[in-house]
Amino acid sequence: MDGLAAKKQCLEEYLKDLGGVLVAFSSGVDSTFLLKVAHDVLGERAAAVTVRSCLFPKRETDEAAAFCKAEGIEQVVLEADELCIEGFCQNPKNRCYLCKRDLFSKLLQAASQKGLPYVVEGSNLDDEGDYRPGMVAVAELGIKSPLRKAGLTKEEIRVLSRRLGLPTWDKPSYACLASRFVYGEEITREKLSMVDRAEQMLLDLGFRQVRVRIHGNLARIEVERPDFPKMLEKAAQVNEYLHGLGFLYVSLDLGGYQTGSMNRAL
Repeated sequence: MDGLAAKKQCLEEYLKDLGGVLVAFSSGVDSTFLLKVAHDVLGERAAAVTVRSCLFPKRETDEAAAFCKAEGIEQVVLEADELCIEGFCQNPKNRCYLCKRDLFSKLLQAASQKGLPYVVEGSNLDDEGDYRPGMVAVAELGIKSPLRKAGLTKEEIRVLSRRLGLPTWDKPSYACLASRFVYGEEITREKLSMVDRAEQMLLDLGFRQVRVRIHGNLARIEVERPDFPKMLEKAAQVNEYLHGLGFLYVSLDLGGYQTGSMNRAL
């Protein structure tokens, strides 16, 4: 047994010991792998819960629903409006804490209603190196993090996902749309829609890993550096479209795509 197989076995044993889980499922790389393994181990004692809100593009929730249907996994869909959480729209530095505290409290209620003893989420070992106030809420509420418990990194999860034949093994990383806002800038439905539509346009053009960060009336585009020539080729088209969405200025970040780049200000 190689090291990865041993970690996967550790994950399976941990989930088996939990006895029943409701998996916070976004259709991303980590949560898809966690849900698949949980369902393989626990069967009907593992269900998925997906939050539908203005912070997540419809394509993500559609992919989550399609995966659960294909795998025969029960899925609970919760409607949420994070903009109603007190203090959230002001986008403070602990925005993620406020959101996670509210949402995971709802997930705990959903798990209780289904008779499942635990809610589990898909953070991995790499997530411990970034500013993630949401993880404080996870710890406070007793949410379990099986992938971190098993010591799995993002790259290891991708490798194991490929071994399992999961379509998400090479899916680009994703985070909620609120992470596109500089701290202190008000989060509104209109601005969230602008970011969502801008990123969808870039995805439709064939860019795989994209972020459109919003700084007032300026859009700061992040793509991977090998995609810079393509971005310059499409510059006029991208510029015109984003202006049409309401951005006055459109820029390309010369640093390229970086996860959590808004946290550099902290």
